[in-house]
Amino acid sequence: MALVVLDRLADGLPAVKAALALVVPLLLLVLLRHFTGAARSNRQQKRMPPSPWAMPLIGHLHLIVGGHPHVSLRNLAARQPQGGGGFMLLRLGTVPTLVVSSSHAAQQVLRTHDKSFASRPRSVVGDILSYAPLDVGFAPYGEWWRQAKKLVTTHLLTAKKVESYRAAREEEVGAVIAEIRGAAAAQVAVDMSEILSSFTNDILCRAVVGRSFRVEGRNKVFRELIDVGMVIVGGFNLENFYPGLAKVAGGVLTWPARRKAEMLRSRWDNIFDALIDEHERDMAGGDMQVQESDFIHVLLSVQGEYGLTRNSIKGILADMFTAGTGTAYLVLEFAMAELMLHQHALAKLQAEVREIVPKNQETVNEGNLSGMAYLKAVVKETLRLHPPSPLLVPHLCIEDCNVDSYMVPAKTTVFINAWAIGRDQGMWAAPDEFMPERFIDNMGDITGADFGGNDFQFLPFGSGRRICPGINFALASIEIMLANLAYHFDWELPQGVHHIDMTEVFGLTVRRKEKLLLIPRSTGFILPNVE
Repeated sequence: MALVVLDRLADGLPAVKAALALVVPLLLLVLLRHFTGAARSNRQQKRMPPSPWAMPLIGHLHLIVGGHPHVSLRNLAARQPQGGGGFMLLRLGTVPTLVVSSSHAAQQVLRTHDKSFASRPRSVVGDILSYAPLDVGFAPYGEWWRQAKKLVTTHLLTAKKVESYRAAREEEVGAVIAEIRGAAAAQVAVDMSEILSSFTNDILCRAVVGRSFRVEGRNKVFRELIDVGMVIVGGFNLENFYPGLAKVAGGVLTWPARRKAEMLRSRWDNIFDALIDEHERDMAGGDMQVQESDFIHVLLSVQGEYGLTRNSIKGILADMFTAGTGTAYLVLEFAMAELMLHQHALAKLQAEVREIVPKNQETVNEGNLSGMAYLKAVVKETLRLHPPSPLLVPHLCIEDCNVDSYMVPAKTTVFINAWAIGRDQGMWAAPDEFMPERFIDNMGDITGADFGGNDFQFLPFGSGRRICPGINFALASIEIMLANLAYHFDWELPQGVHHIDMTEVFGLTVRRKEKLLLIPRSTGFILPNVE
């Protein structure tokens, strides 16, 4: 998470200058003696991963340039002797950070030594927004995390449970298609970024809360809070680079970020408390069927079994909304953008979908998807080129660990550069090109590396104990929506627009900088809407 703001250091933000002006005169000498001396002594005794030359105080921060740390880290790793075997040790401020940039190195960290790297680094802001943390994504490795993950995967994210939301997904897809159909009739451009973000949020609300908030307009509030959270966690916080200083100076250095996080959490509290209270009233009515109707009811029904407090329920819900909305939406938007840039791929996808779906069928349903190999290849290629979290969620080494003859000390933060691994020219032909065909065999079937965590050259969802548990949930929403967009409409750029800007903005997730505006054209495959 700290890498979100590295590019801002070079911009001379007032907050950065003020913070450094406060702490440097007081603690510079202490830091120099302690950290450079410790690092020198440690390297004399143990073989550490290769590391570029570091500057006093800031370590390697000056080497992470521009607004795309995953790109800077890939380029920096490539300059290490023999590539460092995919390992590179940096010091970001005073924080030791291992960067993993090859499939072999990723396998060593995420499988061979999975348990040693299964925890998460903590921060004041992160703890506030994840309720201690009492969530699944950011909680440290331990018994609470194991129980929380078991609860989420068993009661929300299993293949069987995801299948049970099929009717809800198809209803939400139908609502989106009806909206786009109106724009097609008016021959106006649609904001696909807004439509797809709203769609993924509505799907999540149906699963977690039991209903969509589209009509009420509250889905926009959810998305606003999620976006604000991304900014707060990605904002400048001296603690990310100098945790020791933050402890010495108490809450002074972290106060601005802490205050923003507390205000945001207060807003989430109001929403979550109202939803939990509403569900408790439903259950008090004695209707046992309601207890399995959505995830909040499930959380309340197993509260005693898992020892859940109200804050732990809120922490899990915060995870669901933040991760559940962002990933699927980003993949859908990047997929549509790439298809517009590669018209032959769009035409091939449309031909496949329109051939498989019966002509008398109004929309593509999930039963049609199994035979759509090219659709699945488009999704896989989008995930390879544009993993939603290019550095995944940071890992934390919890014990001294010997990895490929390198010693990785305990308390080292670990970044897995999934973006760099997915574009490794030693593993992929034409790695920077959008070519869904790379995942299609000679028989026309889906093939190649899978994203389930077993193929380490392809890690959009991570691997090992901390693999994203929401893979099935995200893919179900992505595939059904993308198939329907290809089935119902032909797509054009707005008048006067001749190119799609693929510039990215780095954060907890990576999104496109510009909104995706497209003009839909109705095809003969659209039947009259049945109200």
